[in-house]
Amino acid sequence: MKDKLEQIKKDAMAQIAGAEALEALNEVKVAFLGKKGELTAVLKSMKDVAPEDRPKVGQLVNETRAEIEKIIEEAQKKMETIKREAQLRNEVIDVTLPAKKNAVGHRHPNTITQEEVERIFIGMGYEVVEGPEIETDYYNFEALNIPADHPAKDEQDTFYINGDYLLRTQTSGTQVHVMEKGKLPIRMIAPGRVFRSDEVDATHSPSFHQIEGLVIDKHITFADLKGTLAEFAKELYGEDIKVRFRPHHFNFTEPSAEMDVSCFKCGGSGCRFCKGTGWIEILGCGMVHPNVLRMSNIDPEEYTGFAFGVGLERIALLKYEIDDMRLLYENDVRFLNQF
Repeated sequence: MKDKLEQIKKDAMAQIAGAEALEALNEVKVAFLGKKGELTAVLKSMKDVAPEDRPKVGQLVNETRAEIEKIIEEAQKKMETIKREAQLRNEVIDVTLPAKKNAVGHRHPNTITQEEVERIFIGMGYEVVEGPEIETDYYNFEALNIPADHPAKDEQDTFYINGDYLLRTQTSGTQVHVMEKGKLPIRMIAPGRVFRSDEVDATHSPSFHQIEGLVIDKHITFADLKGTLAEFAKELYGEDIKVRFRPHHFNFTEPSAEMDVSCFKCGGSGCRFCKGTGWIEILGCGMVHPNVLRMSNIDPEEYTGFAFGVGLERIALLKYEIDDMRLLYENDVRFLNQF
């Protein structure tokens, strides 16, 4: 039995020495140490050994197993070392190479424009206020001096949720919320998303953004309105910009006006951008109607104010000379990467 075990050990060492890969080494391990291996077969034949010799034979089998396991383990470590060294040679990383630049997102042109408008008015002492996108009929219409039979209340223009609630068509309702608090004077702008039942085209969308402004104080005049908006236009489009005001009508202001700026593309001489007129309309404005003040418990005999509203997308389109409003919402990376 001792000679047989010596032969098994000798055969195992020969096969271990001839193994060229870890897979081959594992096959040798299974062949000699596995459940159906050579040493297992020897243990199964112990029944043929005399009882007094079995302890000695068992010890020899265990010693042989330990020696083979040790040799296999050493060979395995050697092969793993060789494999790792080969990988290090073949997979060398040049740490002096520049790293790959990560693609990082950036601000949308609407966001850039809104932040610039907010910066301008905050610099004038205004507060930025947010309001609810779901409004009541009162705050969206009635409190702004828009009667029940006004065309703007038709379902063709407004998204009604039910008889009392709707998706706001303008951010002017936020001004009413602020006025009702009774903290005067007021200098605020209210940027936000608004909703109207419009068809999608190059200049219209059912969902867009407005920035409403409101000033309420004693002795506020139309001159204050003109000076404020002229300064806003110069900050936004440059010192050479000129402004003009044309009479208009809004239910919540009286008198009302639309403000144009001289074309910053051609300097007012007339071009495709301003359709040859030299002027570009950018916002509506006016003095707050006395009825609006009364409904918010503000005495129009003591306080006056002005309000204005501008479409955020309109400013962005003009500022970046974009011809189609839909580009702002289509998430085309080729377009957005330009900002």
